Amino acid sequence: MANSETRPRRSIGSILYGLYAWTTFLVCVLVAFFCTLLVPELDRRRRWVTACARAPFPLSGVKVEVTGLGNIPPGSSVVVANHASYLDGMLLQAYLPPRFSYVIKGEMQNTPVIGFLLRRIGSKFVERFDASGSARDARNLLKAAKGGESLAIFPEGTFIVNPGLGKFRRGAFAAAISGGAPLVPVVINGSRHILQAETFLPRHGHLRIDILTPINPEDPAFRDHLSLAQLTRQRILAVLNEPDLLAEAAEASTIGN
Repeated sequence: MANSETRPRRSIGSILYGLYAWTTFLVCVLVAFFCTLLVPELDRRRRWVTACARAPFPLSGVKVEVTGLGNIPPGSSVVVANHASYLDGMLLQAYLPPRFSYVIKGEMQNTPVIGFLLRRIGSKFVERFDASGSARDARNLLKAAKGGESLAIFPEGTFIVNPGLGKFRRGAFAAAISGGAPLVPVVINGSRHILQAETFLPRHGHLRIDILTPINPEDPAFRDHLSLAQLTRQRILAVLNEPDLLAEAAEASTIGN
């Protein structure tokens, strides 16, 4: 697997492209920041930020192919997606309907500019390391789902350098069950190639977002969060161009024994 020691050296052209891509991103972030600062209504702020999140991709020559937008229910729902790069949250903000609230790791609250921007568009922050804070945030997610909010969540919680789909945390699935909201699996391909973990400069590439058919509350998988998570993982893996890390770990454990 690629790491900081084995990655090939980048060409001057690739470095210049990465710097240009970062510049377009920063300009769009600043525009979004001032929009969230000046626009009073949440819905309008979200629409402005959606436009700003989408702009860097065509400006950087990155093609984004989106399929299945019609699979998103008109009412409340919970979207869950695989997580491979810092680009993923920006992609969902750019191409999902602007009504979604994004569930984000708590550390992002303290990030200058970005933290303020995320709060102004109604993002939910989840504490990952403090048990009491984590339990509180889980209750808030359940309350939001019961209140009819549409949520977008990366159930893996974080991403790593090596390709593959990791273990899902229960929060997204408990929220969908609690709110009686359809759960929509979303698959992102290509973001790891463009901006890999532990890498600063993005590369040129192609992105694809597949919005799969929703799992409705009438489905037997809605009987508990484990069953719902398992079915969601199966559907995502069927479209994702990366391996199942849980299956690889189980196989390695069997061989080791």
